Amino acid sequence: MTDTGARQLTIGFVGLGHMGWPMARNLHNAGMRLIVRDIATATQQRFAAEHPGVTAAASPAAFSAAQVVVAMLPNGAVVQDALLHWHGGIGPALRPGALVIDMSSSDPSDTLRLAAGLDRCGVRVVDAPVSGGVPRAITGELSIMVGGAPGDIATAQDVLRVLGAPARQFVTGGLGSGHAMKALNNYVAAATHCATAEALVAGKKFGLDPQTMIDIINASTGQSFVSGTFGAQVLTGRYGTGFALGLLAKDVHIAASVAAAAGLDAPVVALVDERWAKALGALGPAADHTAAHQAWWTEPLVSDS
Repeated sequence: MTDTGARQLTIGFVGLGHMGWPMARNLHNAGMRLIVRDIATATQQRFAAEHPGVTAAASPAAFSAAQVVVAMLPNGAVVQDALLHWHGGIGPALRPGALVIDMSSSDPSDTLRLAAGLDRCGVRVVDAPVSGGVPRAITGELSIMVGGAPGDIATAQDVLRVLGAPARQFVTGGLGSGHAMKALNNYVAAATHCATAEALVAGKKFGLDPQTMIDIINASTGQSFVSGTFGAQVLTGRYGTGFALGLLAKDVHIAASVAAAAGLDAPVVALVDERWAKALGALGPAADHTAAHQAWWTEPLVSDS
């Protein structure tokens, strides 16, 4: 599609949370016509008020003109509720040939069920979960893992190129593969978080300063995206990445389910799933994920330096 065609697209956007709001804003700034929906009516109305020309959806019928609908929601069950059940569902209100891009962190099995339900309406589905957090959602530089039929992935490009850097877009395979990849990626991050926190607790008990440890890790072979967040978020006690503990615990559990479905002997993912489930039970789903260590040890990690 030409740039002019991209600007003329009408996009439905469902889910205006920490990630969804800046993503929808980037699509609006790219010149696309937006119809927005959030479970919090005040949120969708505020978005529409702050972005001239945006329509706040009062019912699924508002989406009838959308060629593409983006879902950025907490999980696959919520996506199915919005697309198939909310006042009859957004999906049945779309024209045949429309495309749904599920950018939520969903279970692959939920993705396949969503696609089966939408197929009866003549609506296609691509799963395109993201990584990069709120900062890259703001800048439009998200990493995107895309699963689906080649033609549907091609149709999604005018939207995906606005939300993520081209070099960070990866086609993972058939429908559901993007969501499987996102869960496995977040499992790796969650496992690294466990290991980093554990090392800092052990080091502090030995007499090492946590900030010195992080400085050394970030200059050495233990360095990772996760260790890069520890200085600013964990050692300061800020706990403000904007990525909820409940979401990461959910992704780790999906990764464990993917491993179990494959019949894999995977003791590490099982242990990491257990650790994040413990943090979820102790701190609640709304806590920032960087606070998880508070559920694992009584030893504080805030640096004294």
